[in-house]
Amino acid sequence: MLSNPAASFAKTITVASLAELQKAIDNAVAGDVILLKNGVYTTTDNIVVKSKGTAAKPITIAAETIAGAEINGTGGLSIQNPATYVIIRGFKFTNASGKNEIAAGSSFCQWTRNIFETVGEGNYLSIIGNDHQVDYNTFQNKNALGKFIGVRGVGKQIAERLWIHHNYFHNFSKQTGNGAEAVQFGLSGFSLSSSNSVFEYNLFENCEGENELLSVKSSAVTIRYNTVRDCKAQMTLRHGNFDKVYGNYFTKTPGLRIFGDDHIIYSNYFEDCNVAINIGNGGAEVADGAPLTSHDRPDRILIAFNTLVNNKNNISLTPRTPIGLGATSVTIANNLIQGGEDAVSINGPFANPKWEGNVIYKVKGPGSIPEGAYKILDPKLVRNATGTFHLQGANPALNVVGDYPLITVDMDGQVRKQPLQVGADQISKAPVVARILTPELVGYKAK
Repeated sequence: MLSNPAASFAKTITVASLAELQKAIDNAVAGDVILLKNGVYTTTDNIVVKSKGTAAKPITIAAETIAGAEINGTGGLSIQNPATYVIIRGFKFTNASGKNEIAAGSSFCQWTRNIFETVGEGNYLSIIGNDHQVDYNTFQNKNALGKFIGVRGVGKQIAERLWIHHNYFHNFSKQTGNGAEAVQFGLSGFSLSSSNSVFEYNLFENCEGENELLSVKSSAVTIRYNTVRDCKAQMTLRHGNFDKVYGNYFTKTPGLRIFGDDHIIYSNYFEDCNVAINIGNGGAEVADGAPLTSHDRPDRILIAFNTLVNNKNNISLTPRTPIGLGATSVTIANNLIQGGEDAVSINGPFANPKWEGNVIYKVKGPGSIPEGAYKILDPKLVRNATGTFHLQGANPALNVVGDYPLITVDMDGQVRKQPLQVGADQISKAPVVARILTPELVGYKAK
């Protein structure tokens, strides 16, 4: 008996209840588009997605119009094994926190143009599976423990190859106790596993939660072209190694704190921060067998080609009580530091550092930078149309010292070409692909 080929043809299905939605999801085939009519829907159980699309024909589960269908109640939307190539688009989630997830065994799914404002303690969205994308969503108005996004994994392996971009994280009020990071990328038990994920073009505004804002607790994560503005929590490389942080904009925020090994910190812009760059004073050495929960001593960190303007505290290693292990083999090179207190303040062990090529201007003093590793020079910075300070033009006096092949782009996302210049900005005629972000450029309305 021949099967009916039309039965497998992709189609658009419009539904008007959660029961109809679940049935359509259960019966979906590659290429189907399932639209939930605008309205408010109350869940008592999770909406479960196990559907399998393909790269060429994903399954789309969407609100009739962007932000037109609201999901509230005690359940959520759970993408589960073996779901693959599923797109969740345009919903407003006001359901219970801790219910929206991308579970282990799922892959290649996308959450795009949604609003998350879930209720109570727990994460707005949890990610456990691999190869997922979370983009152009708005995460807002959190007033409870938990995260906007919590990334986990399976066993000791953090979720891999995630792409989290162009999201808007705003209004996370201060909480008491630990566990209120805006975004947490792993836990100590995942810290030695590599994620090979990219977190880029995201905007944080008015977030406090706890002392850590974006807390990275895994290895091989790239954090680039994000903006942190008017927040009272600090981006932190808390556990893990080989992370890259470049092209980010920090204004009126506690900046960046660093623990772990072999991180590369370059082409970042810091203005009106306290502290701008905080080199962690190690409490233990994981490579020597210390617990993964330790404040791992920073080793072999490259801090180069950053621009720091009018920060109360520019680059520092803060004291630890009792006396900490400090940091080792840190390179501080070709940074441009204008205004504020001492350019660098080291208050702890700092073995085998490398210093060169830094430019300072109108700071209280060089602080811990040794003679010969800096020059005092007016870089003639000017604010451009984005409101950030840039160089006015190529200046031979600002040419770099040393060879830094790992420094490939500037804060505008432009490829750096010789002669390289100090600080986050490189004079270039190439297209600008990154800038300080505003709400109009990110979130569910931006695309």
